[in-house]
Amino acid sequence: MKTTSLPHTSGSLPEERRLVWQAKSGDAEAFAQLYDAYVERVYRYIYFRVTDDTLAEDLTSQVFLKAWESLDGYQAGGSPYLAWLYTVAKNLVIDYYRSRRQTVDLDEAVHLAADTPTPDEEAQGRSEQRDMREALQRLTDEQQQVLILRFISGLSTEETAAAMGKRSGAVRALQMRALQTLSKHMQEKEIHHERS
Repeated sequence: MKTTSLPHTSGSLPEERRLVWQAKSGDAEAFAQLYDAYVERVYRYIYFRVTDDTLAEDLTSQVFLKAWESLDGYQAGGSPYLAWLYTVAKNLVIDYYRSRRQTVDLDEAVHLAADTPTPDEEAQGRSEQRDMREALQRLTDEQQQVLILRFISGLSTEETAAAMGKRSGAVRALQMRALQTLSKHMQEKEIHHERS
C-alpha cells in the first residue's frame, strides 16, 4: 500500500491544504494521497464504534466515497481535513445504528494484546476484558468518543476538539471525567474480585 509523508499532527496543514486544493480541482492522485494518509486512522475510529472488521471496512470506504463526493463542502483553513473525515465517519456510524435501531455495543471493542497466553492468562484476560467492557458501557457516548479519538486514534487534544466540535478545555474535562469513571468502576470490580 502506498503511503504519503503527511505526519499525523496539525503541523502538516500546508501539505494537507495543497492536497485538498488539488483534489478539489479533480486531481485523483492528490485525493489518493489523502486517503493513504488517513485511512488507517478513520478505520480504527470506526472499528472501535462498531467492533466488526467487515462493517468497519465498509463504513470506512463509505467515508472516503462521501468525502470525495462532497469535497467542495470542506473548507480548507478551518478545521483539519482529518477532523472533517472524523465528522463524516461519526455521522455514518450514527446513521448505521439509527437505521438498525441499535445502540453502540462495546462488548467487543476492547481487545487485550497477548503473544501466546497460558490458559490462566487467557482466563485472567477474559475477566479483565469483561470488566473493561462493563466500565466502558458506563460512559456516555461523548466520553466513549473522546477516549477512542485520544487513545485509539492517537489524536491530540486540539485535533480531538476539532473532530468533536468542542473546545480543547471541554475535551480535557470530558476525557478526565471518562477516565475517572473508568478508574472508579475498575476499582470497584477489583474489590469485588478480591472479596469473591
